[in-house]
Amino acid sequence: MADGFKFELVSPERLLLSEQATAVIVPGTEGYFTVMANHAPLMATLKPGVVRATLVSGGETRIFVQGGFADINADGFTLLAEHATPVEEMNAEALEAEIARAEAAASNAAEGPARTRADQRVVDLRNARAELGA
Repeated sequence: MADGFKFELVSPERLLLSEQATAVIVPGTEGYFTVMANHAPLMATLKPGVVRATLVSGGETRIFVQGGFADINADGFTLLAEHATPVEEMNAEALEAEIARAEAAASNAAEGPARTRADQRVVDLRNARAELGA
């Protein structure tokens, strides 16, 4: 059996997942990264994207997140998501509406860092849509 570690994914609304995992692929703001057993301690910010958790019990769980933080330490891995939805609960209309809101926010943002962040959110959401095949 592969080494596992405790993985929890939490949103403000609920605990979405608390399982032993062998690997978790995470959409970090600096790029996707994989967490496995005995990973070095790390704090990272997240961008919109799909978290893919391979569970010790078998199978894979996919959860769409919209920002948050990853906290990896000796006790395991906790992902605190601003918003999170299991992929099987998502629908294309909701994702399109989120992209439209992000596009409107970007077009209304002042030039400079705020505009850059807003434009990047649009890109991240479009990439997530492509990844989900929506």
